[in-house]
Amino acid sequence: MQSFLILLSLLSIAFASDVLVFTDSDFATKAAEHDLMLIEFYAPWCGHCKKLAPEYEKAATALKSGEYPVALAKVDCTAETEICGKYSVSGYPTLKIFRGGEFSEEYNGPREANGIVKLMKSKAGPTSTLLESVADAEKFVANTEYTVVGFFKSLDSDLSQTFQKVADAMNGELRFGHSVNKDVLSKFGVSDGIVLFRPKRFQSKFEDNQLEFKDDATVYKLKEWLKDNVLGLCCHRTQDNADKLKKPLFVAYYDVDYIKNEKGTNYWRNRVMKVGKKLLDSGKKIYLAVSDKTEMGREIDECGLAGSSDKPQVCAFDSRDRKFNMQDEFSMETFEKFINDVLGDKLEPYLKSEPIPEQTDGVQVVVAKNFDEIVNNEDKDVLIEFYAPWCGHCKTLAPKYDELAEKLKDEPEITIAKMDATANDVSKPYEVSGFPTLYFAPKGKKASPVKYNAGREVDDFIKYLAKEATNELKGYKRNGKAKKTEL
Repeated sequence: MQSFLILLSLLSIAFASDVLVFTDSDFATKAAEHDLMLIEFYAPWCGHCKKLAPEYEKAATALKSGEYPVALAKVDCTAETEICGKYSVSGYPTLKIFRGGEFSEEYNGPREANGIVKLMKSKAGPTSTLLESVADAEKFVANTEYTVVGFFKSLDSDLSQTFQKVADAMNGELRFGHSVNKDVLSKFGVSDGIVLFRPKRFQSKFEDNQLEFKDDATVYKLKEWLKDNVLGLCCHRTQDNADKLKKPLFVAYYDVDYIKNEKGTNYWRNRVMKVGKKLLDSGKKIYLAVSDKTEMGREIDECGLAGSSDKPQVCAFDSRDRKFNMQDEFSMETFEKFINDVLGDKLEPYLKSEPIPEQTDGVQVVVAKNFDEIVNNEDKDVLIEFYAPWCGHCKTLAPKYDELAEKLKDEPEITIAKMDATANDVSKPYEVSGFPTLYFAPKGKKASPVKYNAGREVDDFIKYLAKEATNELKGYKRNGKAKKTEL
């Protein structure tokens, strides 16, 4: 008996988890117990979630102790629907960072243990550095990244409290520091103010090197001010910040290297900025960026900018996410004309698409050129799969998806479709960040398709479609059961 109890004890130790489990009923109270935590919203059937699980467990063990411990937790969204709905979870796994029980920011970092540990450790501890001397402050603002500093007479002021809340929320995006030292305030000539400092490598004659916040001391106003100004007139656009930029956006691609060739990088950036400043001063609303052509090589291909050039190549993205490529060789004159032509709707957008295929019975093959015709067809409900030819999960789904189409072949008001998202542009409002991604687009609601997050067996699809179809299916009841046929 004793040996049996020892065995049970060893097994419990072996299978003990350092990942906390939250439910709808205890999420608020348990999350509030931790200064900083990472929470995974998952589905048990999700392949990406299963792949993440052992890495997440290792990271939880590594982060639970230390000067600034970080907790890792998970929520099963197939069971805890209330909390997952509250935080707008639409895909799995979704990871979010919380501070003191409140949502702080989306987690878009690594999905392996060492990377998770490194990133979360960087977010632990104070989110704003106390600058106790002039030397501390001067060294802090001389960094190569954008820096925000609060200069306060007292840490009890409304502005200081607002600053700290914004530092907590945006710690992963910007560096924050603060000081109440009189000598520091005197040196920088700011008393009870918040200043955004541009790093030296991004400074130019076309915009101020530092900006002071002048609006009401609210969290929303300060966050929006920082987001509007931190990227400046022409930012260095990378894969990390690409999704943060507003549109219409005009991007110049060339050899951007701020480590080995800052002077050469700014040679072209200054020309982009000169044109941009002229157009902005004339009342045009545009956003500008430079990107390294090697880092963003895939995007260059997707913009149809084939070949190489010693001069920048330019692609524009409008508010409808359409792409336009500049065919003329880059100069300030051709760049200005290209911007005006895009704004004036004088150019045809570039559309990456395979040729329109001949359709056969079964799953309908969609490409960018026939997307509107098939998926946005207002006469039919559509279930569409976005896949990649190399994706193992897509290959596993393929025979089931074919079987689904066969079972629903006599349903005149529903279409089962698929599109290779690696070879065709995916238009808004569809968002594809992993494969396969499925959406249901009902009749009359094509502008608001619903991401499909249910099971991926044939019966799961049929139950979902039978319930969600605009009109009841001919062959299936709303509960997914087949209707009896008369002999």
